Amino acid sequence: MSLHSRHAVYFMPPEGPLASFGATWLGWDAQAGRDVPQFDLPGLDTLTDTPRKYGFHATLKPPFRLAEGESVEVLHDAVDALAARTAPAWADGLVLSRLGRFLALTPDGDNSDIARVAAACVQDLDQFRAPASEAELERRRAAGLDARAEDLLRDWGYPYVLDRFRFHMTLTGKIAREDLDRVEAMVAEALPPLPQPFVLDSICLCGEREDGRFELLHRYALSG
Repeated sequence: MSLHSRHAVYFMPPEGPLASFGATWLGWDAQAGRDVPQFDLPGLDTLTDTPRKYGFHATLKPPFRLAEGESVEVLHDAVDALAARTAPAWADGLVLSRLGRFLALTPDGDNSDIARVAAACVQDLDQFRAPASEAELERRRAAGLDARAEDLLRDWGYPYVLDRFRFHMTLTGKIAREDLDRVEAMVAEALPPLPQPFVLDSICLCGEREDGRFELLHRYALSG
């Protein structure tokens, strides 16, 4: 029996300045599975309340409940095999971006090489995903989905995968429009130098704990 209610495959930056920044920014170190003191910045606790539970990451395969008859041990083996046949991905770098009223780190330039890795995670591991409940589907539909997003939701349990995928490392919840410039400047001041180029050379299997927070279970090097 799994100790985690859901699993996900994320990119998490390896140990270093970017990983340290992400943990301190959010106040949750998902790789160590522990709370950490946040930067002493006005309103940061509230600003990061939504992304905190997931840790500093980019989603490759969105959170899912294990399908009936599947086990965590076999899931680990499948992620290991996927990583062994998948080549690392590259982008020109990472940049601070606005996604609507959220702030995130996104790839500079072409996203397609990273999207290749994400597509493999979504498709090759889908046997382990239990079908989404009707309540989960309706919650996604409440945001308003076009026909393509509805197809992706039905087929893969999430509307923003495959050709709708966009790699992003979320830094905030939704920000009031009048605060966007101020918060963006605050994030930019706190960020370490961002990688140029950016290399996605590992994937992380993560699990959702009883307290609703995600933690790293294992990191797999991409070696295909």
